[in-house]
Parts: sequence; structure tokens; C-alpha cells
Amino acid sequence: MRKLKNNKGIVFWITGLSGSGKTTIAKKITPEIKKLFGPTIIISGDDLRKIFKFKGYTSSERLELGYRYSNLLKYFSNQKINVVFAVIGLFNKLRSYNKKTLKNYVEIYLKTNIKNLTKFSKKKHYRRNHKFVWGRDLKAEFPKNPDIVIKNDFYKSTDEISKTIMKKIKKIAFK
Repeated sequence: MRKLKNNKGIVFWITGLSGSGKTTIAKKITPEIKKLFGPTIIISGDDLRKIFKFKGYTSSERLELGYRYSNLLKYFSNQKINVVFAVIGLFNKLRSYNKKTLKNYVEIYLKTNIKNLTKFSKKKHYRRNHKFVWGRDLKAEFPKNPDIVIKNDFYKSTDEISKTIMKKIKKIAFK
């Protein structure tokens, strides 16, 4: 990971399969990120999808949406606002674009097993016959070199996982 710059906000991009705990973890780490780094907002891909009424779920529609998300996050970070962003975003192209475009980018990957998701997740699309589900219908491109990897097997609490992530964030930020 690149050295963080003081003149920009930090984008904490939390990625993983649907139901892996991204939004829950984002909500838990945001207060501490605010304390450490200043003004911070939390956004989920699901929220943006609803706000802007994006309806497409194919791979190409999701990739285009991902680029739009990245450009919005750049807008915030250029104003020294940190963003904790929870999104599936499982495209290598998109994460590569983020690393080039976002000056302060921390990629956090919540690694989960699709069988555990089907068993433990509250997401109904794993149990119903929905189309365009990552890991089932759409081939996920999992991060190859994220800054932080956390395995979520659903046996640790989200509090434990959040504490581990914050330790790793501090290690990155305060080297």
C-alpha cells in the first residue's frame, strides 16, 4: 500500500461477497476511523443503488456502476472527507482503477466461503432462485493484493473482526 497523504481523505473500500458482513463491519469501524482520521462518512453500495435507482445487475452494468462509485468517492476524498464504503465490487479492473485514481485507498477484503454464506447469511438470494448472484451466477474476481484480508467464517463476532481490522488499519496508517 502507498503511504497515506495528509491532503486527501482516505477511502476504506470494504469488498466481499453479498452477506459477508461488509456493511455491518463498516458501521462498527466508522466511529474509530472518525476519531483517528477526522470527518468520515459511511456509504454502502446498496444504499447508492437505491438512491440513484440503478436497476442493472449484469456484470457489465455492475462494473459501470463500480466506476461511478469510485468517481463519487474520489470527489469526497478530494475534499478531505474519509469514506468507509461497503460494496461487493468484485472486479479486478475496478480495484486496479481505484488504486490508480484514489490517492488514499485502503482495500479490505472480507473473505467468505459461499457454502457458509448460504448457511449463515440472512441474504435471501442465496436460498432463492435469483439471477446474477456473485459467487453463484457471476464469477467473482477476488482481490489478489488487498491491504487487509479478513476471513469471515461466521464463527467470530463482528466486534472481534472489527477490532482486528482497526489494528491493521492503524498499522498501515502509522508505519
